[in-house]
Amino acid sequence: MKRLLAIFALSLALTVSATPGHAEGNAATGKDTYISRCWSCHSVEKGGPDKIGPNLYGLFGATAGKRAASYASRHSAELKKSDIVWSEETLDKWLAGPEKFVPGTKMPFVGFPKKTDRDDVIAYLKSVTQ
Repeated sequence: MKRLLAIFALSLALTVSATPGHAEGNAATGKDTYISRCWSCHSVEKGGPDKIGPNLYGLFGATAGKRAASYASRHSAELKKSDIVWSEETLDKWLAGPEKFVPGTKMPFVGFPKKTDRDDVIAYLKSVTQ
């Protein structure tokens, strides 16, 4: 019985450690997805302009609705009150459906239903916004 429990514990540990995270996304594919779905509203380069949406440079680790001072008057009150800190996990939830994650947000985007698309875009954003 002890041996069976040990084997179970080991297999569980290996399964959990082998589960891919957001960092497993493909940045090159994410760039293509970003260009086709995000670029018209967001820039990513340091000092880049705000467009319909804010520039995303410096996104990771920043607080939602408070990071881009140049864009502050256009963020929804709901986003400003959310106190979300942008990370791979919070960005994944946001990209799955902004309105579901923060009801009342002003971002007119239905989201990426495919997890692989979100992981790829997150990998791309991590590669260009830090």
